[in-house]
Amino acid sequence: MASSTEATDAFATDDRDQFIPIRKTELVQALLSDCLIRAPALHEQFQQLCRLLSAIFHYEYFEALEKLRDDYHYFNPDLDSNTEANSPDLATARAEFLETLDQVLKGANYKEISLEEIEKAHSDRPSLRVKVKATTENYHKVSFFRRGHRIEEVKHSRWAGLRTRIVRTRVFDNVIMMVTVKLPGELQSKRQAKALQVNQLRPGTILIKYFRQIALSDLHMLLPRVRVVMGTYDKMTIAVPALAGGIPLLLNAMPTLTVLFLVAGFYLGLTGPVEHEQVVKALAALSGVSALAGLVMRQRLKYERLSLKYQKQISDHCYYRNVSNNIGIFDFVVGAAEEQECKEAFLAYYFLMTSNGRVAQEEIDRRIEAWLQEKFKLDIDFEVDDALAKLDRLGLLLRDGNDLSVLPPDRALFVLDQRWDNFFPFANELEIGQQAVMNA
Repeated sequence: MASSTEATDAFATDDRDQFIPIRKTELVQALLSDCLIRAPALHEQFQQLCRLLSAIFHYEYFEALEKLRDDYHYFNPDLDSNTEANSPDLATARAEFLETLDQVLKGANYKEISLEEIEKAHSDRPSLRVKVKATTENYHKVSFFRRGHRIEEVKHSRWAGLRTRIVRTRVFDNVIMMVTVKLPGELQSKRQAKALQVNQLRPGTILIKYFRQIALSDLHMLLPRVRVVMGTYDKMTIAVPALAGGIPLLLNAMPTLTVLFLVAGFYLGLTGPVEHEQVVKALAALSGVSALAGLVMRQRLKYERLSLKYQKQISDHCYYRNVSNNIGIFDFVVGAAEEQECKEAFLAYYFLMTSNGRVAQEEIDRRIEAWLQEKFKLDIDFEVDDALAKLDRLGLLLRDGNDLSVLPPDRALFVLDQRWDNFFPFANELEIGQQAVMNA
C-alpha cells in the first residue's frame, strides 16, 4: 500500500494565533500561583483589579452589542420577508454595521481569510471526496473569519484503498462566515433578482453563520447554495458503462429504425400497408430503442443518486459544526471579544507590576509569551500593543520614553473605581449640587 504526505496549509508556518484559549478565572489563578506576588494584600488587590477591569470591559462591550443588534435590524434574514427596511440609506447603515462587527471580531482575535486562500486549499479536499461550486455574483461580499487552529493528518484512500494519501490540513476551532447580499439597486439584472427569490434571500440581507472545527479545505463548502460537481472518477463510472452499452444498442437499432417509422406510419394512417416481416423488424427496433432508453434512464438515476450522496455528505459534514446563526451570534462574539480584552489586560498589567523597575515593550511581550508557553504549552503571538493601549486608555500605564510601568494596585483600583462611577454620574452630580446648596 502506497502512502504519501501532503500539506494543504495556505498560511505561513510562523502564523501564530493571537487568541488566548484559557478561561479568565484559570488565567488569574495561574498568575496568582506564580509566586511573583508574595504579599497577601497584593493578592487581594490584584483579584479586585481583575474584577473591576472585567466589569468595565463588560459595560463597554454592552454598548457594542446593543449597536450590533440595532444596526442588524435592516439586514436580518430571519425577519418577515414582507418587512420593509426603513433606513434612509441602507448602504450607509450596512457599512456602519460591518465596521462595528469587524471591530468586535478583531477584539475577539479573529483573522480574516481571503477567498483566494480558500479556493486554493479546497482543491485538495482531504476531508470529503467531492467537488462543489458556488456562485458569488449575487453577493456584495463574502467574508470568512477564523480563530484558533491545529494541524491534523487525514487519511485519504484512493483506487479502492490500494493507495493511501495522508494529508496534513489546518483545522480552525472557530469560523464565522458572513455573506452580504446585494441591495436592490446593486442587482445588475432580473436574472440575479430571480435567483435570490428562488433561494429565498431578500436583497440586502446579511447572513452570518458560526461554525466549529472546520478544516481549511472545507471552508468553500460552507457557502450558501453550493452545487455538487462530479469528479473525473465519478464521470467515468457513469459515462463508460453508458457508452459500452449504448453504442452497440444504437448500432443494432439504426438499420431497423426506417422500418419502425414505416410501421408507425401505417398504424397512424400516414403510409400504406406493411408486410408481416416489417412488423417483426419494427418490434425488434422498438425493443432496441426501449433498451437504449432504459440504459439512459439507469445512468441518469445513478447520477442523481451520487449527487444526493455527496450532498448528504456535505450536509452531514457541516450540520453538527454549525453552532449559531445571524443575530444569535452577536452575544457569542461580543462575549468572546470582552474576554480576550480582559485576559490581555490582566497579563500586561501583571507582568509590568511584577517587573523590577521599568521595562521595554519588547521585553514584556517576550516574558508573557514565554510564560504562556511554559504554563499552558501555548505558542501565542501576544498582542502587546493592544494590551498596553488598553492600560493606557484606562490611565494605568506610565511611560518614560521606551520604558514602561503601571500604577501600583491600590492606586490602580482608585483610578478604575473613578472611571466606573463616572459611567453614570447622575448621583455624583446631585451630591455636588446638594453640597453647593448647603455651602451657600
